[in-house]
Amino acid sequence: MSTEPEPGLAPEHAGPRYTNDDPIMMTVDGQEFRIRERAEKPVAYDFDWLSGPHNYGFTAGGPAMTLPEMEETIRNFLADIDPATGYLKE
Repeated sequence: MSTEPEPGLAPEHAGPRYTNDDPIMMTVDGQEFRIRERAEKPVAYDFDWLSGPHNYGFTAGGPAMTLPEMEETIRNFLADIDPATGYLKE
């Protein structure tokens, strides 16, 4: 059995791939997010906070993320938001 990678097959450890043409929609703690992987920089994800008050979002990079890791990343972001202003806490 060959150990060489086969074209078109992602390694099992690689997370899901979502592009601008194929984003994922995720609701976390009642907040809506659209997640897209940057085509020019794989394994960099743009998280658009669709239900937020200020058309706000963030980018996370590093190793490929699984859906539970994306959810945790969103929760960490929301924990840093000041509920009174809707912006990052000072």
